[in-house]
Amino acid sequence: MRTDDIKFTRLLLFVNAVVPLVLLAWDGYFHHLGANPVEFATRTTGVLTLVLLFVSLAVTPLRQLSGAHWLIKFRRMLGLFAFFYGCLHLLTYVWFDKFFSVTEIAHDTWKRPFIFVGMASWLLLVPLAVTSTNAMIKRLGGRRWQSLHRLVYLIAIGGVIHYWLLVKADTRVPLTFAAVLAVLLGYRLVKAFTGAPRRPASVLPR
Repeated sequence: MRTDDIKFTRLLLFVNAVVPLVLLAWDGYFHHLGANPVEFATRTTGVLTLVLLFVSLAVTPLRQLSGAHWLIKFRRMLGLFAFFYGCLHLLTYVWFDKFFSVTEIAHDTWKRPFIFVGMASWLLLVPLAVTSTNAMIKRLGGRRWQSLHRLVYLIAIGGVIHYWLLVKADTRVPLTFAAVLAVLLGYRLVKAFTGAPRRPASVLPR
């Protein structure tokens, strides 16, 4: 893939990742978020976090099955946008729901399982975002960096569980996420058990 095409595709991904936030802000400004705007914003940013996280996880199987190795160039951006929306998801809860009350947040986290799982998943996502730069990859070394970033599997599972525990009645959407995640992780398990040749640690896919 040519450099210009990669730049254009990266710009296209950036715009598509930002558009939902612009629409959310627009609807919020004009009071079009429904009867419970905080819940709507929290739910929307949470879903966007999962979507972007799953798309980043889909890069490796798509790259391997299609031979389009240039797809790897966009995985970092997708992962960082997943972290960005995860931070917004947490912020809407901490700010608009709990008004930065540390006591209430701690009590909620301890007493409500879906909050606990969500917090744990976000905390695991932080070191992945911090170590996403080329400088950190060199500093940690390829193998250690790869081992750390395998936490993304646990984070994705935690995100799905968080969503499923949150939904009280219609579980179709979280179960759909669970099915997609099962395919993404199942593919990796099959590759691992079939003895697929490993690449050097510095370029190992997640």
